[in-house]
Amino acid sequence: MSGESGATGELRATDESGMVGDRGVDGPAVGLGTVLKEWGRIGCLGFGGPPAHIALLRKLCVEDRKWLDAQEFEDAIAACNLLPGPASTQLAIFCAWRVRGRVGALVGGAAFIVPGLIVILALAVLFLRGDPPTWVKAAGAGAGTAVAAVAVQAGVSLIPAGWRRALQQSSRARWMLYLLLGTVAAATIGPWLVLLLIACGIGEAIAQRVPASARRGPAPGLPLLAAAGLGGGVLLSVAWVAIKVGALSYGGGFVIIPLMRADAVDHYHWMTGAQFLNAVALGQITPGPVVQTVAVVGYAAAGIGGGLLASAVAFSPSFAFILLGADHFGQLRDNRAVRAFLDGAGPAAIGAILGSAIPLALTLTQVWQYCVLAGAAALLLALRRGPVLTLLSAAAVGVVIVFAGGPLPS
Repeated sequence: MSGESGATGELRATDESGMVGDRGVDGPAVGLGTVLKEWGRIGCLGFGGPPAHIALLRKLCVEDRKWLDAQEFEDAIAACNLLPGPASTQLAIFCAWRVRGRVGALVGGAAFIVPGLIVILALAVLFLRGDPPTWVKAAGAGAGTAVAAVAVQAGVSLIPAGWRRALQQSSRARWMLYLLLGTVAAATIGPWLVLLLIACGIGEAIAQRVPASARRGPAPGLPLLAAAGLGGGVLLSVAWVAIKVGALSYGGGFVIIPLMRADAVDHYHWMTGAQFLNAVALGQITPGPVVQTVAVVGYAAAGIGGGLLASAVAFSPSFAFILLGADHFGQLRDNRAVRAFLDGAGPAAIGAILGSAIPLALTLTQVWQYCVLAGAAALLLALRRGPVLTLLSAAAVGVVIVFAGGPLPS
């Protein structure tokens, strides 16, 4: 999960009378129409992933409207980074909860998510239908080529903060071990990566001598859903993939790639490797949370209904975390078991992001694609350009090469 952390202090989620939830913010309640408009605006303009979402939410809630003070906003960022799933989406839901209570959280969260969902499903129809135009295939091939480089950049960007935390909270050797395990697992056992993330988290909790009574494994219902997903119908399988994305992904939006790819491409055969690359690229260049990629996978499996189901299931845990737990964010940040778990799951997730680049790169079939991949890596890692610009540039190069006579990927 991307975002910012390091703020200290207790999260202040009550008004002067001590009430929380129905009103959420000191002073007159903010109208639902305002929440719908402002969070919808951020959902439409939120290109660039979590950093852009956080900046827009800070400007709205702290600087312009002063609904939250700066310390509370920073505390909320830190708390959301302790939760699995898309942190910037959880932050958007929290801010709406803080401003207008539970109903505001539902309205604001939906307004933040739905614009990007509409756009990405429309693009999924365009890119994944039976016989798209040549320029669409070329743009998809070009943009998909750069996805492996974007994955590496996403993982590399998370290493410094994770390493600094390792120096304070855990062993350097264990941190490197978790990173290596995540990298290898993402490249080899994609469908079971989530079990490795959980095992690394529990292992670190044990290593830090957190009492057994404080350690938590996966929710009891998840194994049942896993069994249904592996052996049930298409929609149950879509739901299982989506719940892994929304409830069991630690370390940022890109950790969903190895979680989804093995299921969507190798196990269920809903998509080809090239189509999955297109799905990841679409999740990067559309507004809103990167987790929207799961909607493309759902569409490939079961049409528009599958896309809507995948999105609903993937984001439901984020709503549940805020609606049921926002009152306790202060305690969450100070919970030793949660922090120890993330000290293990976090580096494993970073490794998984880096490792996901291996199967993504192996999907490429044409020589020119490897040249574009090298150029994308230079843009991202050497010139420090953003992923949206890089993917759009790669798409444009793909169109030029194909129309100049270059072969489309098979």
